[in-house]
Amino acid sequence: MDACQKNLTALRKEAIMLWTLFVILLVLWAVGLLTGYTMGGVIHALLVIAVIVILIQVFQGRKRT
Repeated sequence: MDACQKNLTALRKEAIMLWTLFVILLVLWAVGLLTGYTMGGVIHALLVIAVIVILIQVFQGRKRT
């Protein structure tokens, strides 16, 4: 396996991991909206943190070597 294929495989794994995290947090956010006021604040904070992490990953992934 050459270096390009290894990099592509690593990027796919990272993308799958980020999408999984995004979906889990989205579901938790929806549950937080349904369960009440206090849990909603925690879920919203986690969702904001997840979005920030995804944006950092996107910007770091666009660096050229």
